[in-house]
Amino acid sequence: MESYNASNIQVLDGLEHVRKRPGMYIGSTGSEGLHHLVYEIVDNSIDEALAGHCSQIDVTINEDNSIIVEDNGRGIPTDIYKDSGISALEIVFTKLNAGGKFDKKSYKVSGGLHGVGASVVNALSSKCEVIVCRDGKVYSQSYNYGLPDGPIKEIGVSDKTGTKVYFKPDNEIFVETVIDFNKLSHRFRELAFLNKGLKITLHDKRTTANTNEEKSIEFLYDGGIVSFVEFLNKAKKPIHKAIYMSTEKDDLALEIAIEYCEDYRENVFTFVNNINTIEGGTHLAGFRSALTKTINNFMVKLKLQRKDIDKLDGDDVKEGLTAVISLKVANPQFEGQTKTKLGNSDVKWIVDNIVSENLNNFFEENTDVAKIIVQKAIIAFDARNAARKAKESIRRKNALNTMGLPGKLADCSEKNPENCEIYIVEGDSAGGSAKMGRDRKFQAILPLWGKMLNVEKTRIDKVVDNEKLQPVIAAIGANVGDDFDLSKIRYGKIIIMADADVDGSHIRTLLLTFFFRYMKPLIKNGNVYIAMPPLYKIEYTLESKHKKEAIYVYSDEEKDKVLKEKGIDTEKDTGVAIQRYKGLGEMNPEQLWDTTMNPETRNIIKINLEDEYIADEMFSILMGSDVESRREFIEKNSKYVSNLDI
Repeated sequence: MESYNASNIQVLDGLEHVRKRPGMYIGSTGSEGLHHLVYEIVDNSIDEALAGHCSQIDVTINEDNSIIVEDNGRGIPTDIYKDSGISALEIVFTKLNAGGKFDKKSYKVSGGLHGVGASVVNALSSKCEVIVCRDGKVYSQSYNYGLPDGPIKEIGVSDKTGTKVYFKPDNEIFVETVIDFNKLSHRFRELAFLNKGLKITLHDKRTTANTNEEKSIEFLYDGGIVSFVEFLNKAKKPIHKAIYMSTEKDDLALEIAIEYCEDYRENVFTFVNNINTIEGGTHLAGFRSALTKTINNFMVKLKLQRKDIDKLDGDDVKEGLTAVISLKVANPQFEGQTKTKLGNSDVKWIVDNIVSENLNNFFEENTDVAKIIVQKAIIAFDARNAARKAKESIRRKNALNTMGLPGKLADCSEKNPENCEIYIVEGDSAGGSAKMGRDRKFQAILPLWGKMLNVEKTRIDKVVDNEKLQPVIAAIGANVGDDFDLSKIRYGKIIIMADADVDGSHIRTLLLTFFFRYMKPLIKNGNVYIAMPPLYKIEYTLESKHKKEAIYVYSDEEKDKVLKEKGIDTEKDTGVAIQRYKGLGEMNPEQLWDTTMNPETRNIIKINLEDEYIADEMFSILMGSDVESRREFIEKNSKYVSNLDI
């Protein structure tokens, strides 16, 4: 085993202006930057796991939103660094670009920020303390605002090894200091899937007004990415058992798990050194090439090719596919600072060759599975052709271009999409009020009538041919499905406005399902909103002014609070009128503008996609064909529904 000591630590630069320009190192001083601190320290522990020296990581959120990350790795070296007179530990936490990852001897592969992580976390924390167990001893050093309180201290003995880091993000730097348990649990679950056998626990010691219970969750997946694929498909119906392939070659290790479902969408996630490469890259390109080529080869071998099929393409073979691709490579070349796309040119053909060989061998030994997958791709080929013909038909009617916008669309005069918003409104009556009450300069109105198609249960050809979805597709102007182009959207805000009742909730859910499945970049980019129309209008007479005052409230709880504050005993009081809105159409244009459409006074909710895996599962359960999964979900969660009327 290679030795790991102070000689492995290299210093490239100092730590001067991290506190002055934190955005250069962690992206922002908001929520994303705050959680990035946690990820950087955890990534150091993950790198120990990748090197084969760590099996457990414990993360604790303290009541004051400080963080503790503890692992059972080798422990950061504590001996003196070269001729500096300073310990390697202090170098790592106080010098920018210092770490054991540059020479590729201590760590063949690594994620994180490659040497700036620990020092940046320390610099942006008001308090930081590190405890290291190694060589039978326990060492400690603490820091304030990035500066050490004193030299490293030996504080005890231990037969354990590992590193424990405590840090408190500086509230003078961060505008957001509340740690999100769900955001961390999403990332840690992902890391546990990608690192088979690694246990990651997350403890939350904060309590709420409703409960004194602390939250805790543990992630451990002995099945690795096979368990990941099964997790992604647990609300779907797989048509075969997951196919797993794993290969190590030189400084590259590749794991892939794939499973097809009775589904119409692709669900592929790619990772490089545990980093989610959401924009794909050369590893994804190599995988797609090999998958398409191999399925085409077996279509011929199994004599399933038809006269009208020259060959299947990538769109055909990806329908219903769930896959996880995890690449570990010594020198990843990412495109851009966000590390979301892999650029190593040699990786494409390496992955292509590995997948082609492994998948070919699997299909040779499992021809029944190969036949099922090929037949599914052929069905997708037929559906894609049908969808193409439907799109061509729509284009001929000028429904998918700006020259032929939907007849019921009341467009705005502003042409800059960033300044425009469209209200997708339930019903012609509400649509009429919205058209009269809007600001015509920047607000467009598209009325819908009746309930639209549940896209969770159908293919793309049915989607583009649906008369209730065509106006939505045309109005947004960026096409649909794989052809969707975010740069072509006609409105920066797409606001769903429906009644505050069961039917309205259903329409909102159907639209959100459509956006998630066929216009997902809209949600990822933060372009989709939900309007919040009021539930009640409370009118009462001001005794001092002898005139009516109106207050709009958005829930029963808010209504009761207002009545109590104003000393109103409901409608028994003279001059008090409480109107419950059964629909948007009951409001006149002025009321709709004041309560729901005026940017100065309205309430709208931005739809965020924090956990794509859980969102996918929820849409599959609630809107899919698996009735049993839906029944189980409703039985499990019905106790949390306090108001069935809304």
